[in-house]
Amino acid sequence: MGKWTVETVAGHPCDVFEPAQRNPNNYVVIYLHGVHLGSLDDKPNFMQQFEQHGLVVVAPRTQRSWWLNRICPEFDPKLTAEDHVLQNVLPFVCERFQAEPPRIGLLGSSMGGQGALRFAYKYPDKFPVVAAISPAIDFQKRMERPEEDEDPLFDMFEDPEAARQETALLHIHPLNWPRNQFFCCDPTDYRWIDSADRLRMKLASLGVPFECDLETQAGGHGFGYYEAMAKTAVSYIVNSLNSERLRIV
Repeated sequence: MGKWTVETVAGHPCDVFEPAQRNPNNYVVIYLHGVHLGSLDDKPNFMQQFEQHGLVVVAPRTQRSWWLNRICPEFDPKLTAEDHVLQNVLPFVCERFQAEPPRIGLLGSSMGGQGALRFAYKYPDKFPVVAAISPAIDFQKRMERPEEDEDPLFDMFEDPEAARQETALLHIHPLNWPRNQFFCCDPTDYRWIDSADRLRMKLASLGVPFECDLETQAGGHGFGYYEAMAKTAVSYIVNSLNSERLRIV
C-alpha cells in the first residue's frame, strides 16, 4: 500500500497520498474535505480505489471555508480557499507530480462536494472531471438554523441570500461546463437531497451531460455513505480522465 504524508503548501497543510505504483498516465485527484474536516487516510474503500488505480491524492485543508472565494478568518486572513486551490495547490500538483489538466480530477464530499462542483462550473477547462458525494449545495440554509450560529458563513456573508448567490447552481454556464460530472446523494439525506435534485433538473433542462445517483441508500449523510459510494465515484473519475486523455481537441 502507498502512504499518506502531510506537506505544507503556501503555509497551509495538505494531505498527500502516493500509491505504491502510480498510474502510468500520472493521474491526480484533488480531494476537497467536508465541514467536519474529515480525511480519507483511514477510509478503506477510498484507499482501495486509490491504490487500485494508482492515483495520487492531494487534499488541501482549508478549515470551514466552504471552498469559496471569500475570506474565511479561521483559514487565512488574506487568502481565500478558492485562490489557494488555483494559485497554490494546482501549481504544487503540476510541479511535484508532473500532472496538469485534464489529468487532474476533482473529488469532494459534503462541503467539499459543493466546492468541487462549484470549481468545475467556474473553471471547466481546469477541472473537466468532477465527482461530488453528498454535495451541500444550498449551504446558505445553514445560516437559517439557530444551531449553526457559529458557522464561518456568518463572517463571509451578510445574509443567506448573499450566500445563495455563490452556490454552485448559480455558476452553471449553459455553454461552458465540465465535460464529465457525477454527483450522488442518499435520498434520506434530508438536508441536501432537495438541492441535489434541483441540480439534476437544471442540468437536464439545459441539456448539460451528467451522471448522478440519487437513489442509493447507505445511511444518510456521513462517511458511511461516502464509503459506500467510493468505488462508484473514483471509478467515474478514472474513466473520465481516460476519456479526456484520448480526446481529440
